[in-house]
Amino acid sequence: MSLYLSRLSLARDAGNAALSNLLDPTDPSEAKNAHHRLLWTLFADGPDRTRDFLWRAEGQGRFFALSKRPPQPHALFAPPEVKEFAPVLAEGDRLTYVLRANATKDRAAISRLPKAEQKSRRVDLVMDLLRAVPKGSRAEVRQDMAKQAAEQWLGRQGAAHGFICEEIFVNDYSVVSLPRQKGRRETHAKLGILDLSGTLRVTDPVAF
Repeated sequence: MSLYLSRLSLARDAGNAALSNLLDPTDPSEAKNAHHRLLWTLFADGPDRTRDFLWRAEGQGRFFALSKRPPQPHALFAPPEVKEFAPVLAEGDRLTYVLRANATKDRAAISRLPKAEQKSRRVDLVMDLLRAVPKGSRAEVRQDMAKQAAEQWLGRQGAAHGFICEEIFVNDYSVVSLPRQKGRRETHAKLGILDLSGTLRVTDPVAF
């Protein structure tokens, strides 16, 4: 299967400059929502299209995307810089990584709710660990809990996808609120975001 790695930049023209607060807001929650919608303009080439790309904001209107299809040109963006992504890996190869993850697990694993109420429910790993800590002490242990949650989550991901993390650094943990429509009402979904970096070793190139 071919994948495509793209470097994407907002067009630097007067029209975009007039919309800069909408396209690239300074508020982190607003920015994530705006950027998500922006990236969809490059890949939503049909009404039934489901998301088959990953993306990362690099700041100042620049993004990277990894996708199953090359992005489509769009007036809001400069021409995409695209190359085929087909790394050849072997067991034992070591890679450095930079990862932004919404690390969650199925609420059913920790909840006694009826199964009908457990469908599609996810729980943020860091907040789940912090629930056991008195509220007044949470700020002091927040970074430690984030590191513990990251290690556990990446351990499970590695076991399923052919890698072992040798170094894990938690560069940031934040909670953002994203608007979403639920019927006629607009609600807000809270997401815990882990910014991670480190090194990993490939154990199963095919699974990886």
